[in-house]
Amino acid sequence: MVRRPVAWIVALVLFAEALGVLGVNWFLGVVVDRQDMSLAGLDPDVMSVSSKAGGVVFGLYFGLCGVVSLLVALRDRAPAGFGKVLLISAAVVHALLGAFAWGLIGWTAFLFMVVVLTLIVLLLMTYDGRPGEPDEPVDAGTPVSPPAAPTAP
Repeated sequence: MVRRPVAWIVALVLFAEALGVLGVNWFLGVVVDRQDMSLAGLDPDVMSVSSKAGGVVFGLYFGLCGVVSLLVALRDRAPAGFGKVLLISAAVVHALLGAFAWGLIGWTAFLFMVVVLTLIVLLLMTYDGRPGEPDEPVDAGTPVSPPAAPTAP
């Protein structure tokens, strides 16, 4: 089946992206701090701290999304509740980042964002069973009985 490998790949990609976002924002914060630059009169220390804080927040966000997909891979069950909402929000974030990346950075960053978006959507779509039950194929020889009709009191 393709479900578990996709969940493992999504977990690895999201963990790598979390470290990448954290590292890039931290580096930008250090550069702004050492250059002592100001943008439109903003305090350089505030810009440095906010860049580092943004990197930590988004790094933790993508790391938490990676933990959810890692749990999906380990349990072989669909994400439920908060985990599903978290993965859906990560898909939306990657769609928006892809749209911005096309105009600001180029097609390679757009392609990366679309690949990650596709992997997250594939992870969400391949687990189409109920959240609490493992997805197992039904044996062709086992008869499936229709649900019982409710009885009147």
